[in-house]
Amino acid sequence: MSRTVLVLNGPNLNMLGTREPATYGHETLADVDALCQRSAATLGLEVEFRQTNHEGVAIDWIHQARGRCAAVVINPGAWTHTSIALRDALSAAELPVIEVHISNVHAREEFRHHSYISGIAVAVMAGFGTNGYRLALEHVGHLLNNKKG
Repeated sequence: MSRTVLVLNGPNLNMLGTREPATYGHETLADVDALCQRSAATLGLEVEFRQTNHEGVAIDWIHQARGRCAAVVINPGAWTHTSIALRDALSAAELPVIEVHISNVHAREEFRHHSYISGIAVAVMAGFGTNGYRLALEHVGHLLNNKKG
């Protein structure tokens, strides 16, 4: 059984550390990648860490994860609130999905309160800062270690 987790980051997350640090903090995407790699290693997981600003690229990566990865941890960024196509791709992948948001989207603008992804996610991490990625990977480990069959 695969223990590889696709950790996928959506639009503008390449600007992490410099974009709105009061909301998203000062850690960079490279810092988040390092956090995920360290966390995965302690859990016996492997991480494939990716970021794109192009929705079609993200969808292609999700399609490629089907049958190859154990789960998808995704910070869809603004696509959370806009992309039915991303939701459909995640659903079609037939993998556990954990949605991650660095900020508490429910304490922000009204349009950020709706997620197209949450309805198909096994868990949602919001407001934990970048620690939400570690928590998401811990949950993937829990799911894999308790999988029947």
